[in-house]
Amino acid sequence: MKKYGFVRVASCVPELKVADVTFNVEEIIRNIKEADAKEVAVIVFPELSVTGYTCSDLFFQEELLSSSKEGIKRILEETKDLDIVSIVGVPVGIRNQLFNCGMVIHKGHILGIVPKTYIPNYNEFYEKRWFATSLDLMDTEINYLDEIVPIGTDLLFQDKENIQMSFGIEICEDLWSIVPPSNDLALNGANMIFNLSSSNELIGKYDYRKNLVKGQSSKLICGYIYTSSGINESTTDVVFSGHAMIAENGQILKESNRFQFESELIIEDIDIQKINNLRMKDISYMGVKPSKKVRNVVLDIRDSKDIIRQYEGNPFVPKNEAKRNERCHEIFQIQACGLAKRLKHIGTNKTVIGISGGLDSTLAFLVIVEAYKKLGIDTKNITAITMPGFGTTSRTLENSKKLMEAYHVDIQEIPIVEASLLHMRDIRHDPEIHDVTYENVQARERTQILMDVANKIGGIVVGTGDLSELALGWCTYNGDHMSMYAVNTSIPKTLVKYLVRYVADTNSEVKEILYDILDTPISPELLPPTKDGKIKQKTEDKVGPYELHDFFLYHFFRYGATPDKLMLLATKTFEGKYDSETIEKWLTVFLKRFFSQQFKRSCLPDGPKVGTVSLSPRGDLRMPSDASCHEWVKQLKK
Repeated sequence: MKKYGFVRVASCVPELKVADVTFNVEEIIRNIKEADAKEVAVIVFPELSVTGYTCSDLFFQEELLSSSKEGIKRILEETKDLDIVSIVGVPVGIRNQLFNCGMVIHKGHILGIVPKTYIPNYNEFYEKRWFATSLDLMDTEINYLDEIVPIGTDLLFQDKENIQMSFGIEICEDLWSIVPPSNDLALNGANMIFNLSSSNELIGKYDYRKNLVKGQSSKLICGYIYTSSGINESTTDVVFSGHAMIAENGQILKESNRFQFESELIIEDIDIQKINNLRMKDISYMGVKPSKKVRNVVLDIRDSKDIIRQYEGNPFVPKNEAKRNERCHEIFQIQACGLAKRLKHIGTNKTVIGISGGLDSTLAFLVIVEAYKKLGIDTKNITAITMPGFGTTSRTLENSKKLMEAYHVDIQEIPIVEASLLHMRDIRHDPEIHDVTYENVQARERTQILMDVANKIGGIVVGTGDLSELALGWCTYNGDHMSMYAVNTSIPKTLVKYLVRYVADTNSEVKEILYDILDTPISPELLPPTKDGKIKQKTEDKVGPYELHDFFLYHFFRYGATPDKLMLLATKTFEGKYDSETIEKWLTVFLKRFFSQQFKRSCLPDGPKVGTVSLSPRGDLRMPSDASCHEWVKQLKK
């Protein structure tokens, strides 16, 4: 999976006996072998995991230090035939000083040793009694077990096959400092940071520690793999919980169960391609140059046969209901405030919107109502127009009327059949030919009505089109594509449903209406209905499932995922729902339409950005309208 940028990492809290090196080493080896069997590339253990962190003055005992060396020797011997890289915590004596170190072991060799920089000596910590800081280190390499090994905080461990896949190490307090060593390591290219820690447990410390890891992984745009000593450490004065975390760019991907006496091992795949893409986009990332250079230690980072990482099928929609409702509230407020500010600036209290009885126009209408509430404007100043055409069904027409009546707006019904037939006669188009001209005549007729009514009353037309439609170009140029302010412009179709449901669940007066709209098939209703009056034209039959397209859009645009990687992620995520042939079919459609329809996005009306993915030509997407998709489609077909 390295070709897709995935590296499998593990964070371990091993069972431990304080100062019992033999026991600790055997437990470390057991966990290394377990992780190796699961194709882990790099595993990290807690600070001073070979001896135990709480040995105190026993660190002055030669027996403990010599046993530590023997313990490392045994780990080297037992793991020499394994592909896994192991990072263990061990005390290392150099030139009359003792250093608290992280040791990187691979295939029976020590690749490097990283000493701790910030030595805590306050409150319950007394570490300066035993350990020196890396700032006092005078050597750049040492002889350890008859090997010349590089030592220092400037070591960058780099994959020999892909130099853009590398990691660095820091230890416990280093993360809590004002300028963590990982800052420089990341600026020099490290996209994974491993932290060997021994953070004890106090009330409130769990959340603070977790936020530190999330924050550092976000600030550095990296994978941050953290582990700390477990409950088996000495409880003379403090208790340790064994907190292991694997984070990526501000998100905790995996977390251990704390307060366990047995070993805890968590495993996850870090997406290096995603990290590198985000760094490349963030022009501020290298705004500060690294304060020191690094020494590269080259190694062969292991590959895995598959990925274990799970992805959300709806990446735009939080799975947790409380978080989803919070997100919906925030988005709804952004939309409403954006429109309210525009109305204040223009100096009008008049808006015009076309209501179809579908999801997009419903959401836009609800946003207008909320904006009016914020501005203290009577909803009678909203002119809502329903414009039944050839494909309008009684269900959508009735729902649009009920919705408008519920909010006491100015309701207008303007049928477009006669005007559309007249126009088709003028351009010599046979109305029996239900092609794109037949459909677009209706879309542009509706837009003309909305624009002219807006001119008549001195208002603005509020657009209803969403992000998914813009990505696919599923809109009529200068038809529903155009408005004077577009409130849904960065809302993907999969999220539109939840926003409408959010309003429904918080407003009992319109709940029944909104839920019926939610149950209505997505359709532009431009083709005549079935004989029994039901919707015949279903959008997803034509362009494909929106949940797939939104998934493609999120990973393609947000993280620069390649077509074959999109296939990999989608096939795994939607296993059992869509087969690989179906996914490839709609991914090909997505790529072709995304490239060919850029000209529609190049002249979008203003609208608020609400999330990390936006296709505004003034904001997030600068793309030529005549770019070819050939290379992307070709790569998918390989």
